[in-house]
Amino acid sequence: MRVPEPVLRIRQGVRRLRLPRTRRGQRRTFQAVVALTVLALAPATWMNATAGPRVHSVADAPAAPVAIVFGAGLWKGEPSPYLAHRLDAAAELYERGTVRAVLVTGDNSRRDYDEPDAMRGYLLRHGVPAHRIVSDYAGFDTWDSCSRAHRIFGVDRAVLVSQGFHIRRALALCGAAGVDSYGVAVAAKHDVTWAYGGVREIFAAGKASAEALLRPDPHFLGPREKGVTEVLR
Repeated sequence: MRVPEPVLRIRQGVRRLRLPRTRRGQRRTFQAVVALTVLALAPATWMNATAGPRVHSVADAPAAPVAIVFGAGLWKGEPSPYLAHRLDAAAELYERGTVRAVLVTGDNSRRDYDEPDAMRGYLLRHGVPAHRIVSDYAGFDTWDSCSRAHRIFGVDRAVLVSQGFHIRRALALCGAAGVDSYGVAVAAKHDVTWAYGGVREIFAAGKASAEALLRPDPHFLGPREKGVTEVLR
């Protein structure tokens, strides 16, 4: 029976991937694998080393003028459970007097998807006054949110609110963007979403390292906003 051409190619590929037979070749292969592993994990190590000491709970978070809440998706127009937990923490920070304003930053890149307004509505229903909430409609990713918080809204110091698997990246990027920040790691159920978020952060660390080094403009910069300044005044 004739073996199909794709199968032959797979077999040839397997043969090419065989480990070297000599000890010297095996040692070099092992060293190359170790080096690649170290390079892959270096960004995540950098984030943990940079941001780890700045992670707190709601109860012991240092005071700051502003809490920054990052978007985490909507379900039928309302904050997802993960986003709702972040907003609950922000509302508690305001109630405790830890912060005086809340900057909600998320995606509003199309008319039928508006994270900031959904976040604002949730905070209003949970006791945060309207004049204490400022919305950033162009927080398309973590770097954009951090960069715009500093460059557009004039935030120099803040408490960041997110889940534990994301908060260290947010801290590292906000620090690179010019925001002196501490983070509140919101507890989250260890479900499929949590597992996905943890795995995603490993790959996102490389992108974050490049953003912290190169400090690119956000996708949308726009004019300076006075919302945070007016709230704090």
